[in-house]
Amino acid sequence: QVQLVESGGGLVQAGGSLRLSCAASGRTFSMYGMGWFRQAPGQEREFVAAVKWSGGSSKTHYADSVKGRFTISGDAVKKTVYLQMNSLKPEDTAVYYCAADLNPTRLWVYPREPDFDSWGQGTQVTVSS
Repeated sequence: QVQLVESGGGLVQAGGSLRLSCAASGRTFSMYGMGWFRQAPGQEREFVAAVKWSGGSSKTHYADSVKGRFTISGDAVKKTVYLQMNSLKPEDTAVYYCAADLNPTRLWVYPREPDFDSWGQGTQVTVSS
């Protein structure tokens, strides 16, 4: 089992920045990717960004809505992932969830919830206008 704990959420004005962190513990040697999803009130959870580690290299994926504003980075050894969020907009307001892919053979076409096996409890991000 892998446990994930998010931190770094909070209240920020539009145009501001926040950095989310996700720390993994437990069987972290079985992690092959990490990602961020978000869920706004009354909406379904949606993909934000993810990083896949394979053979010493990494590949990142972003939702179109955050490309150019958000950056995911991670430490494959420490199994920690960060989400740097710049130029925040009120529509970025949501609970942000960290997730881990524990499957060594899974291929991501476009990261979706079924591609992730462990989830954190979430951290609230509120962007005021």
